[in-house]
Amino acid sequence: MANPLDTDAGSELFSSYEADLRLVQADLTQKLDQVDELSGEPRKAMIRQAENAVEEADELLDQMRLEKQNIPSAARNRINQRFRTFEADVDGAKRKLKALADDRHALFGDRYTDHPPSSDAQLEQRQQLLHGTDRLARSSDRLRESQRIAHETEQIGASTLADLHSQRSVIEHTRGTLLESEGFVDRSVKTLRGMSRRMATNRIITVAIITVLILLIVLLIASKFR
Repeated sequence: MANPLDTDAGSELFSSYEADLRLVQADLTQKLDQVDELSGEPRKAMIRQAENAVEEADELLDQMRLEKQNIPSAARNRINQRFRTFEADVDGAKRKLKALADDRHALFGDRYTDHPPSSDAQLEQRQQLLHGTDRLARSSDRLRESQRIAHETEQIGASTLADLHSQRSVIEHTRGTLLESEGFVDRSVKTLRGMSRRMATNRIITVAIITVLILLIVLLIASKFR
């Protein structure tokens, strides 16, 4: 019997991360397309959102890289191909995002200088703080999801062990019944053999009695004719 702890759980968790990554990639592609149409503060805000999506995609790739080690080797080659495709897509999105972020004239417009005003720096710090909080919340959500799946896997394992224990009890009971039946069969065979021997003995005794009677009758008849 296959162990669900080794197969189903790993595959389920990897598929969950894969589905999340597809959603993040779709969102990231949409944000990168929108960046081209924006400038100034809206463009900066959209780039920050795209950076958040890239970091979330990296986190999911890290989780998938760990989980694919738990997948049986027979299916791991196919999983590795899909994983490399995801990595290539995310790397392409990173390059496009970097090119968009480096276009500082599009970001700042006519206000572009090598030393942005202090208000922009403070805004950037607040955005980074909010981004860190969002990232921590997403990590906590993934941790809770991993704990939920691990708990479900533990319950499946416990149920499987209970079923195996019940099956073992049934097998042991069946084995005891078979041994008891075998004992009954042995005693029946011995009884039949004894009955067969007694019948053979009785047959011999009967033949001997009949023979003696015949001899006595012959002798009696012979004595009358003398």
